[in-house]
Amino acid sequence: MSPANAARPESTEDTNWHVDDRCTNCDVARQLAPDLIGEVGGRSEILRQPRGAAEELQLYAALFACHTRSIRSSRQSDVSLDPFPLRLDDVVHLCGHNSQQTAGANSYLVQRPSGTLLMVDTPRWSESLAARYEKLGSVTDVLLTHRDHAAHGRRYADRFGARLWIHEGDLDAAPDADCVLRGTEPVEIARGVVVHPLPGHTEGSVLYVVDERYCFSGDSFYWSRSTDDVEVAESVTWYSIQELAASLARTAGRLDFEWLLPGHGGRKHLPAEQMAQRMRQLAGRAGEMRPQPIDFTALRW
Repeated sequence: MSPANAARPESTEDTNWHVDDRCTNCDVARQLAPDLIGEVGGRSEILRQPRGAAEELQLYAALFACHTRSIRSSRQSDVSLDPFPLRLDDVVHLCGHNSQQTAGANSYLVQRPSGTLLMVDTPRWSESLAARYEKLGSVTDVLLTHRDHAAHGRRYADRFGARLWIHEGDLDAAPDADCVLRGTEPVEIARGVVVHPLPGHTEGSVLYVVDERYCFSGDSFYWSRSTDDVEVAESVTWYSIQELAASLARTAGRLDFEWLLPGHGGRKHLPAEQMAQRMRQLAGRAGEMRPQPIDFTALRW
């Protein structure tokens, strides 16, 4: 990952990092600095202090992504070290600045061949952030994966003059959406952009697959660093784990992608054949799952 904007810290000497008690154990910081931040006692903790500027930049990325601003430095935060939007490859940027109103979910900017952008889910609302993202190109569409991530969709869409998308199953979360997806069959909404409705996590959950390379999975599935595999967050599947299993059985064989880019949980890049095999195996495992009480502590990040 490389920053689009960030400077480099002058020195890591005499800087002490810690995580404050507002941490909600959302995993975002651990995604960005996995060797420096870990889960300890049901929350994130600094495992060790950074060694050199490159590692300190990872902690700054965690600082500017954390939705509770729980990643703290003994120095005053330097906004010039904000790395977002953070380039994941030549097409996708991570927005950072995750929102408390979306439970700290990740969001993304996707560059299209025309030079325009798609925004998948949203960071916290800020006019200065909107202006920063817009420097990469004109945002034509804000694509919501499901109701949990809808909080700032209308505001960003209006700011960019973009269309706001959501599935009819979650329409009450964005009743003023410009474009409403319907049914359970895949549909191409723009050249190279295919939506796969995937009811389960919520009734209106969808996947956005771009260029048969990138899968924006919302909260339907993610890459677990603890199991080293694609997983379903069954303990927080709000609508129906059985519906999600049926959705995966219907959809897994249709999917072709290399990058798994979820709202919560780890990101992963694998060859398409390997990812397809993992998805088929996930569909099989999901078919054996049964409803259970909601339990945030059961997540296998």
